[in-house]
Amino acid sequence: MSDPSRQLAIDLPPRPAHGRADFLASECNRAALERIDRWPDWPGRRLVLYGPASSGKSHLARLWCAESGARYVPARDLASELPLANGALPPAMVVDDAEAASERALLHLCNSCAEAGMALLVVSRNAPAAWAIDLPDLASRLRAMPAVGIDMPDDTLLAAVLIKHFADRQLRIAPSVIGYIVPRMERSFAMAASLAARLDELALAGGRSIGLALARQALAELGAETA
Repeated sequence: MSDPSRQLAIDLPPRPAHGRADFLASECNRAALERIDRWPDWPGRRLVLYGPASSGKSHLARLWCAESGARYVPARDLASELPLANGALPPAMVVDDAEAASERALLHLCNSCAEAGMALLVVSRNAPAAWAIDLPDLASRLRAMPAVGIDMPDDTLLAAVLIKHFADRQLRIAPSVIGYIVPRMERSFAMAASLAARLDELALAGGRSIGLALARQALAELGAETA
């Protein structure tokens, strides 16, 4: 007979919260948030939103979708979304991770949005000026679009991002553990996501709560300083 006092470990996927109240505003992303909030007062109804991995770009894009009625399309699916059907044109389009999109598909999207009067949000890691673009027409269109970026996070935002990642995984972490991790981790949104994922895995595998010992292990595995 199984022991009812034992907790069954279930590997549940994280459920990211993408509501407005869930977006963590800070100085590093304030300009981007303000530009999204300025909709529909966008010059040319176009915008490039760029920033580091896991910095909240997709979160902002989904907030804009809710406001504008835009269709959200990951770069990998863009080619299959085109051509846009004339009878079912959305009022706006978002292409996420745009640097990974087919250049011809992205150019077609830019042209289609311009011809149909649809708004367009292009989401990427880098500003278009830093992209390696082979098609001159695409380069000129993207580089002519207004752009706003998200900078790297400060300690306060990193702590808040970690807490959100853990909350998305239905995990509660003591403030002392967050306080231990933040000054020792790589200063990036992506590392915050990686640490939360690894700590979740370690806790699940060992049937342990997340404390300083697991934090040290995860930091060491991911190449951070643990002194």
